[in-house]
Amino acid sequence: MNLEQRIGEGAAGMGLALPGATIARCAQFLRLIEKWNRVHNLTAVRETEQMVVLHLLDSLSILPHVAGARTLLDVGSGAGLPGIPLAIVQPEIEVTLLDASHKKSAFLEQAKAELELANVTVVCARVEAWQPGRTYEVVVSRAFAELAEFVSQAQHLVAPGGKLLAMKGVYPFEEIARMPLSHRVAEVKELTVPALQAKRHLVFVERAA
Repeated sequence: MNLEQRIGEGAAGMGLALPGATIARCAQFLRLIEKWNRVHNLTAVRETEQMVVLHLLDSLSILPHVAGARTLLDVGSGAGLPGIPLAIVQPEIEVTLLDASHKKSAFLEQAKAELELANVTVVCARVEAWQPGRTYEVVVSRAFAELAEFVSQAQHLVAPGGKLLAMKGVYPFEEIARMPLSHRVAEVKELTVPALQAKRHLVFVERAA
């Protein structure tokens, strides 16, 4: 089974019927990560076959929870996860990829160019210091920081009524207990990723009343 078939099968297992062109673009993205990984340590996952589940499908698992949003900010984007898979599959969402690493930002710019992602903007900055003069409907992080740190650093970037989403592994009881009083956890949803044995959860955070 080639890479495109693995992606198509995995997406179908999540109820996503992706067009061939979208699958091809997802495969191109994973091959680009693999290529850059040979020189730059973008991710610990080295094989594209593993990336299908651990990176691509994991990123797309939050798709139902961002559907309908017009703007999304991916904080600590790293190799473009989850932002680039979401931007590929949902071209109507305006996705901003934010990372403080110049090396990773260079990769994100390259991925944007090679994948021809007109709906993607790359910003190299520290989230707590970044003042773009605008806010986002969805602000998401994946393996960026502990929940309290993510909230305190990114809260100024969430639009009124917007969502602050943190992608986590096992249910983060201890992190939730350390949440700042300014915010509360509205909901925690367990995510399902085909062929992934590990637990995945999505934490919804909102400003406290």
